[in-house]
Amino acid sequence: MKIFEIMESKDYENVILCHDKTSGLKAVIVIHDTTLGPALGGCRMWTYDSEEDAINDALRLARGMTYKNAAAGLNLGGGKTVVIGNPRKDKSEALFRSLGRYIESLKGRYITAEDVGTNLKDMEYIHYETKYVAGLAETSGDPSPFTAYGVFRGIQAACEEVFGTSDLKGLRIAIQGVGNVGYNLAKYLYGAGAKLIVTDIFEDNVKRVVEEVKAEYVKPDEIYGVECDIFAPCALGAIINDETIPQLKCKIVAGSANNQLKEERHGDILQEKGILYVPDYIINAGGVINVADELNPSGYNRDRAMRKVSMIFDTVRKVIQKSKEENIPTYVAADRVAEERIKTIAAVKDNYI
Repeated sequence: MKIFEIMESKDYENVILCHDKTSGLKAVIVIHDTTLGPALGGCRMWTYDSEEDAINDALRLARGMTYKNAAAGLNLGGGKTVVIGNPRKDKSEALFRSLGRYIESLKGRYITAEDVGTNLKDMEYIHYETKYVAGLAETSGDPSPFTAYGVFRGIQAACEEVFGTSDLKGLRIAIQGVGNVGYNLAKYLYGAGAKLIVTDIFEDNVKRVVEEVKAEYVKPDEIYGVECDIFAPCALGAIINDETIPQLKCKIVAGSANNQLKEERHGDILQEKGILYVPDYIINAGGVINVADELNPSGYNRDRAMRKVSMIFDTVRKVIQKSKEENIPTYVAADRVAEERIKTIAAVKDNYI
Protein backbone atom coordinates (compact mmCIF):
# COMPACT_ATOMS: atom_id res chain seq x y z
CA MET A 1 0.00 0.00 0.00
CA LYS A 2 1.17 3.54 -0.71
CA ILE A 3 0.79 4.88 2.81
CA PHE A 4 2.00 8.43 2.16
CA GLU A 5 -0.36 8.85 -0.77
CA ILE A 6 -3.22 7.74 1.46
CA MET A 7 -2.12 10.10 4.22
CA GLU A 8 -1.86 13.01 1.80
CA SER A 9 -5.25 12.33 0.22
CA LYS A 10 -7.10 12.65 3.55
CA ASP A 11 -4.56 14.85 5.36
CA TYR A 12 -3.50 12.43 8.11
CA GLU A 13 -0.94 13.61 10.65
CA ASN A 14 0.61 10.40 12.03
CA VAL A 15 0.64 6.64 11.51
CA ILE A 16 2.55 4.79 14.25
CA LEU A 17 3.30 1.06 14.03
CA CYS A 18 3.78 -0.48 17.47
CA HIS A 19 5.55 -3.79 18.07
CA ASP A 20 6.77 -5.57 21.19
CA LYS A 21 8.25 -9.06 20.82
CA THR A 22 7.92 -10.05 24.48
CA SER A 23 4.20 -9.30 24.81
CA GLY A 24 3.31 -10.05 21.19
CA LEU A 25 1.96 -6.54 20.64
CA LYS A 26 1.22 -5.60 17.03
CA ALA A 27 -0.76 -2.38 16.87
CA VAL A 28 -1.38 0.68 14.75
CA ILE A 29 -2.03 4.15 16.16
CA VAL A 30 -3.35 6.73 13.69
CA ILE A 31 -3.78 10.44 14.42
CA HIS A 32 -5.87 12.06 11.72
CA ASP A 33 -6.40 15.68 12.74
CA THR A 34 -5.75 17.78 15.85
CA THR A 35 -7.21 21.11 14.70
CA LEU A 36 -9.83 21.14 17.45
CA GLY A 37 -7.66 19.56 20.15
CA PRO A 38 -5.86 16.32 21.06
CA ALA A 39 -6.98 13.27 19.11
CA LEU A 40 -9.43 11.09 21.03
CA GLY A 41 -10.40 7.64 19.79
CA GLY A 42 -10.77 4.14 21.17
CA CYS A 43 -8.56 1.07 21.09
CA ARG A 44 -9.95 -1.78 18.99
CA MET A 45 -8.69 -5.39 19.07
CA TRP A 46 -9.60 -7.70 16.21
CA THR A 47 -8.42 -10.69 14.19
CA TYR A 48 -7.62 -8.93 10.92
CA ASP A 49 -6.99 -11.01 7.81
CA SER A 50 -3.83 -9.04 7.07
CA GLU A 51 -1.65 -6.26 8.43
CA GLU A 52 -2.80 -4.06 5.54
CA ASP A 53 -6.42 -4.59 6.58
CA ALA A 54 -5.54 -3.48 10.12
CA ILE A 55 -3.80 -0.33 8.90
CA ASN A 56 -6.68 0.54 6.57
CA ASP A 57 -9.17 0.04 9.39
CA ALA A 58 -7.16 2.30 11.70
CA LEU A 59 -6.99 4.97 8.99
CA ARG A 60 -10.74 4.88 8.35
CA LEU A 61 -11.63 4.83 12.02
CA ALA A 62 -9.28 7.70 12.93
CA ARG A 63 -10.71 9.96 10.25
CA GLY A 64 -14.18 8.98 11.37
CA MET A 65 -13.31 10.09 14.90
CA THR A 66 -12.25 13.53 13.62
CA TYR A 67 -15.66 13.98 12.04
CA LYS A 68 -17.51 12.41 14.95
CA ASN A 69 -15.86 14.65 17.53
CA ALA A 70 -16.32 17.75 15.41
CA ALA A 71 -20.00 17.10 14.66
CA ALA A 72 -20.63 16.32 18.33
CA GLY A 73 -19.34 19.76 19.28
CA LEU A 74 -16.26 18.47 21.12
CA ASN A 75 -12.95 20.31 21.27
CA LEU A 76 -11.08 17.18 20.24
CA GLY A 77 -9.44 15.81 17.14
CA GLY A 78 -9.60 12.26 15.81
CA GLY A 79 -7.40 9.22 16.27
CA LYS A 80 -7.63 5.45 16.70
CA THR A 81 -5.71 2.39 17.78
CA VAL A 82 -6.16 -1.10 16.41
CA VAL A 83 -4.48 -4.11 18.01
CA ILE A 84 -4.04 -7.19 15.84
CA GLY A 85 -5.14 -10.28 17.76
CA ASN A 86 -8.01 -12.36 19.04
CA PRO A 87 -9.66 -10.42 21.89
CA ARG A 88 -10.89 -13.67 23.43
CA LYS A 89 -7.49 -15.34 23.80
CA ASP A 90 -4.55 -13.03 22.95
CA LYS A 91 -4.87 -10.40 25.69
CA SER A 92 -2.35 -9.93 28.48
CA GLU A 93 -1.26 -7.31 30.98
CA ALA A 94 2.10 -7.03 29.22
CA LEU A 95 0.49 -6.41 25.83
CA PHE A 96 -1.63 -3.49 26.97
CA ARG A 97 1.10 -2.03 29.17
CA SER A 98 3.40 -2.08 26.15
CA LEU A 99 0.73 -0.26 24.16
CA GLY A 100 0.38 2.23 27.02
CA ARG A 101 4.06 3.12 26.70
CA TYR A 102 3.63 3.89 23.01
CA ILE A 103 0.65 6.12 23.82
CA GLU A 104 2.65 7.87 26.56
CA SER A 105 5.43 8.60 24.04
CA LEU A 106 2.95 10.75 22.07
CA LYS A 107 2.80 13.19 25.02
CA GLY A 108 -0.92 13.85 24.89
CA ARG A 109 -1.43 14.15 21.14
CA TYR A 110 -3.59 11.04 21.38
CA ILE A 111 -5.98 9.84 24.12
CA THR A 112 -7.35 6.30 23.96
CA ALA A 113 -10.42 4.58 25.42
CA GLU A 114 -12.39 1.34 25.20
CA ASP A 115 -13.64 0.08 21.83
CA VAL A 116 -14.62 -3.14 20.08
CA GLY A 117 -12.70 -6.06 21.57
CA THR A 118 -11.36 -4.16 24.59
CA ASN A 119 -12.75 -3.51 28.07
CA LEU A 120 -12.20 -1.62 31.32
CA LYS A 121 -9.55 -4.05 32.53
CA ASP A 122 -7.53 -3.48 29.35
CA MET A 123 -7.76 0.29 29.87
CA GLU A 124 -6.52 -0.11 33.44
CA TYR A 125 -3.42 -1.91 32.16
CA ILE A 126 -2.82 0.91 29.67
CA HIS A 127 -3.29 3.39 32.50
CA TYR A 128 -0.38 1.83 34.39
CA GLU A 129 1.87 3.37 31.74
CA THR A 130 0.11 6.56 30.70
CA LYS A 131 -2.43 9.11 31.87
CA TYR A 132 -3.72 9.53 28.32
CA VAL A 133 -6.54 7.02 28.63
CA ALA A 134 -10.22 7.72 29.34
CA GLY A 135 -13.25 5.66 30.28
CA LEU A 136 -11.72 4.16 33.41
CA ALA A 137 -13.81 2.50 36.11
CA GLU A 138 -13.19 5.30 38.60
CA THR A 139 -14.37 7.97 36.16
CA SER A 140 -17.02 7.45 33.46
CA GLY A 141 -16.61 3.69 33.17
CA ASP A 142 -18.04 1.55 30.36
CA PRO A 143 -19.07 3.86 27.45
CA SER A 144 -21.43 1.28 25.90
CA PRO A 145 -24.65 2.44 27.64
CA PHE A 146 -23.95 6.02 26.52
CA THR A 147 -23.29 4.97 22.93
CA ALA A 148 -26.49 2.94 23.00
CA TYR A 149 -28.50 5.83 24.42
CA GLY A 150 -27.21 8.14 21.68
CA VAL A 151 -28.22 5.60 19.02
CA PHE A 152 -31.64 5.33 20.67
CA ARG A 153 -32.07 9.12 20.52
CA GLY A 154 -30.87 9.17 16.90
CA ILE A 155 -33.39 6.48 15.98
CA GLN A 156 -36.11 8.60 17.57
CA ALA A 157 -35.07 11.58 15.42
CA ALA A 158 -35.05 9.44 12.28
CA CYS A 159 -38.51 8.09 13.08
CA GLU A 160 -39.79 11.62 13.54
CA GLU A 161 -38.65 12.37 9.99
CA VAL A 162 -39.91 9.16 8.36
CA PHE A 163 -42.99 8.27 10.41
CA GLY A 164 -43.94 11.71 11.75
CA THR A 165 -43.39 10.74 15.38
CA SER A 166 -40.52 9.79 17.67
CA ASP A 167 -42.71 7.18 19.38
CA LEU A 168 -41.19 3.73 18.75
CA LYS A 169 -44.05 1.66 20.12
CA GLY A 170 -44.87 -1.26 17.84
CA LEU A 171 -42.02 -0.65 15.38
CA ARG A 172 -40.01 -3.68 14.25
CA ILE A 173 -36.30 -3.08 14.68
CA ALA A 174 -33.60 -5.52 13.52
CA ILE A 175 -30.34 -5.31 15.45
CA GLN A 176 -27.21 -6.81 13.93
CA GLY A 177 -24.77 -7.46 16.78
CA VAL A 178 -25.86 -7.51 20.42
CA GLY A 179 -22.57 -7.11 22.23
CA ASN A 180 -22.18 -4.34 24.78
CA VAL A 181 -23.70 -1.54 22.69
CA GLY A 182 -26.30 -3.63 20.86
CA TYR A 183 -27.44 -5.18 24.14
CA ASN A 184 -27.95 -1.80 25.82
CA LEU A 185 -29.66 -0.44 22.69
CA ALA A 186 -32.03 -3.41 22.76
CA LYS A 187 -32.98 -2.57 26.34
CA TYR A 188 -33.71 1.07 25.45
CA LEU A 189 -35.78 0.06 22.42
CA TYR A 190 -37.68 -2.63 24.30
CA GLY A 191 -38.47 -0.11 27.03
CA ALA A 192 -39.91 2.18 24.35
CA GLY A 193 -42.23 -0.56 23.09
CA ALA A 194 -40.35 -1.71 19.98
CA LYS A 195 -40.42 -5.30 18.73
CA LEU A 196 -36.90 -6.65 18.22
CA ILE A 197 -35.25 -9.08 15.82
CA VAL A 198 -31.60 -9.78 16.66
CA THR A 199 -28.54 -11.67 15.51
CA ASP A 200 -24.94 -12.11 16.63
CA ILE A 201 -22.04 -14.45 15.91
CA PHE A 202 -21.70 -15.21 19.63
CA GLU A 203 -24.34 -17.49 21.14
CA ASP A 204 -24.05 -16.09 24.67
CA ASN A 205 -24.82 -12.56 23.43
CA VAL A 206 -27.95 -13.78 21.65
CA LYS A 207 -29.18 -15.81 24.60
CA ARG A 208 -28.95 -12.83 26.94
CA VAL A 209 -31.00 -10.54 24.69
CA VAL A 210 -33.60 -13.13 23.75
CA GLU A 211 -34.22 -13.87 27.41
CA GLU A 212 -34.21 -10.30 28.71
CA VAL A 213 -36.13 -8.37 26.02
CA LYS A 214 -38.13 -11.16 24.35
CA ALA A 215 -36.32 -10.64 21.04
CA GLU A 216 -36.72 -12.87 18.00
CA TYR A 217 -33.49 -14.50 16.80
CA VAL A 218 -32.43 -14.99 13.18
CA LYS A 219 -29.20 -16.35 11.75
CA PRO A 220 -26.49 -13.76 10.94
CA ASP A 221 -26.91 -14.02 7.16
CA GLU A 222 -30.70 -13.61 7.45
CA ILE A 223 -30.78 -10.28 9.32
CA TYR A 224 -30.56 -8.14 6.18
CA GLY A 225 -33.74 -9.51 4.65
CA VAL A 226 -36.11 -9.45 7.62
CA GLU A 227 -39.28 -7.38 7.37
CA CYS A 228 -38.68 -4.39 9.65
CA ASP A 229 -39.06 -0.65 10.00
CA ILE A 230 -35.46 -0.01 11.09
CA PHE A 231 -32.21 -1.90 10.53
CA ALA A 232 -29.66 -1.17 13.27
CA PRO A 233 -26.12 -2.37 12.42
CA CYS A 234 -24.21 -2.67 15.71
CA ALA A 235 -21.34 -4.97 14.71
CA LEU A 236 -18.48 -4.28 12.30
CA GLY A 237 -18.37 -2.04 9.25
CA ALA A 238 -18.87 -2.30 5.47
CA ILE A 239 -22.16 -4.15 5.88
CA ILE A 240 -24.11 -1.78 3.60
CA ASN A 241 -22.89 -3.02 0.23
CA ASP A 242 -23.92 -4.39 -3.17
CA GLU A 243 -24.90 -7.76 -1.69
CA THR A 244 -26.90 -6.53 1.30
CA ILE A 245 -28.74 -3.45 -0.03
CA PRO A 246 -31.07 -5.45 -2.34
CA GLN A 247 -32.10 -7.52 0.70
CA LEU A 248 -33.08 -4.59 2.92
CA LYS A 249 -36.78 -4.27 3.74
CA CYS A 250 -36.67 -1.23 6.01
CA LYS A 251 -37.27 2.51 5.92
CA ILE A 252 -34.32 3.52 8.13
CA VAL A 253 -30.74 2.33 8.64
CA ALA A 254 -29.47 3.58 11.99
CA GLY A 255 -26.98 1.76 14.20
CA SER A 256 -23.78 2.03 16.19
CA ALA A 257 -21.33 0.24 13.86
CA ASN A 258 -18.52 2.33 12.40
CA ASN A 259 -18.00 2.66 8.63
CA GLN A 260 -21.29 1.00 7.71
CA LEU A 261 -21.09 2.03 4.04
CA LYS A 262 -18.61 -0.18 2.20
CA GLU A 263 -18.27 2.59 -0.38
CA GLU A 264 -19.70 6.09 -0.44
CA ARG A 265 -21.87 5.23 -3.45
CA HIS A 266 -23.81 2.86 -1.22
CA GLY A 267 -25.09 5.89 0.65
CA ASP A 268 -26.31 7.25 -2.68
CA ILE A 269 -28.10 3.98 -3.41
CA LEU A 270 -29.88 4.03 -0.05
CA GLN A 271 -31.15 7.54 -0.79
CA GLU A 272 -32.33 6.48 -4.24
CA LYS A 273 -34.24 3.59 -2.67
CA GLY A 274 -35.94 5.93 -0.20
CA ILE A 275 -34.14 4.49 2.84
CA LEU A 276 -33.03 7.10 5.38
CA TYR A 277 -29.43 6.44 6.42
CA VAL A 278 -28.36 8.03 9.69
CA PRO A 279 -24.56 8.46 9.36
CA ASP A 280 -22.77 6.20 11.79
CA TYR A 281 -20.40 8.71 13.34
CA ILE A 282 -23.27 11.09 14.03
CA ILE A 283 -25.51 8.58 15.80
CA ASN A 284 -22.82 6.60 17.64
CA ALA A 285 -21.09 9.58 19.28
CA GLY A 286 -22.60 8.96 22.71
CA GLY A 287 -19.63 7.02 24.03
CA VAL A 288 -17.06 9.60 23.03
CA ILE A 289 -19.26 12.45 24.32
CA ASN A 290 -19.36 10.71 27.68
CA VAL A 291 -15.63 9.99 27.73
CA ALA A 292 -14.85 13.59 26.71
CA ASP A 293 -16.68 14.82 29.79
CA GLU A 294 -13.81 13.37 31.84
CA LEU A 295 -11.60 16.08 30.35
CA ASN A 296 -13.83 18.84 31.76
CA PRO A 297 -11.82 21.06 34.18
CA SER A 298 -14.50 20.56 36.85
CA GLY A 299 -14.28 16.78 36.57
CA TYR A 300 -16.64 14.16 35.23
CA ASN A 301 -20.39 14.60 35.72
CA ARG A 302 -22.63 11.75 34.56
CA ASP A 303 -25.84 13.80 34.39
CA ARG A 304 -24.14 16.47 32.28
CA ALA A 305 -22.74 13.77 29.98
CA MET A 306 -26.17 12.18 29.52
CA ARG A 307 -27.70 15.55 28.64
CA LYS A 308 -25.06 16.06 25.97
CA VAL A 309 -25.60 12.54 24.61
CA SER A 310 -29.33 13.19 24.40
CA MET A 311 -28.59 16.10 22.04
CA ILE A 312 -27.66 13.56 19.35
CA PHE A 313 -31.38 13.79 18.56
CA ASP A 314 -30.84 17.42 17.49
CA THR A 315 -27.63 16.65 15.58
CA VAL A 316 -29.40 13.96 13.56
CA ARG A 317 -32.21 16.39 12.76
CA LYS A 318 -29.62 18.96 11.66
CA VAL A 319 -27.98 16.48 9.28
CA ILE A 320 -31.34 15.42 7.83
CA GLN A 321 -32.32 19.04 7.33
CA LYS A 322 -29.06 19.87 5.53
CA SER A 323 -29.54 16.79 3.36
CA LYS A 324 -32.99 18.00 2.32
CA GLU A 325 -32.02 21.65 1.82
CA GLU A 326 -28.95 20.90 -0.31
CA ASN A 327 -30.40 17.76 -1.96
CA ILE A 328 -27.44 15.63 -0.93
CA PRO A 329 -27.21 12.19 0.72
CA THR A 330 -27.11 12.22 4.51
CA TYR A 331 -23.54 10.92 4.63
CA VAL A 332 -22.43 13.97 2.63
CA ALA A 333 -24.51 16.28 4.80
CA ALA A 334 -22.89 14.86 7.94
CA ASP A 335 -19.41 15.48 6.54
CA ARG A 336 -20.32 19.08 5.74
CA VAL A 337 -21.64 19.69 9.26
CA ALA A 338 -18.33 18.42 10.69
CA GLU A 339 -16.10 20.18 8.14
CA GLU A 340 -17.86 23.50 8.64
CA ARG A 341 -17.18 23.38 12.38
CA ILE A 342 -13.50 22.44 11.90
CA LYS A 343 -13.04 25.24 9.35
CA THR A 344 -14.77 27.80 11.57
CA ILE A 345 -12.82 26.95 14.72
CA ALA A 346 -9.53 26.80 12.81
CA ALA A 347 -10.14 30.35 11.63
CA VAL A 348 -10.75 31.70 15.13
CA LYS A 349 -7.76 33.83 16.08
CA ASP A 350 -6.40 34.27 19.58
CA ASN A 351 -6.37 37.80 20.92
CA TYR A 352 -3.09 39.15 22.20
CA ILE A 353 -2.90 39.11 25.98
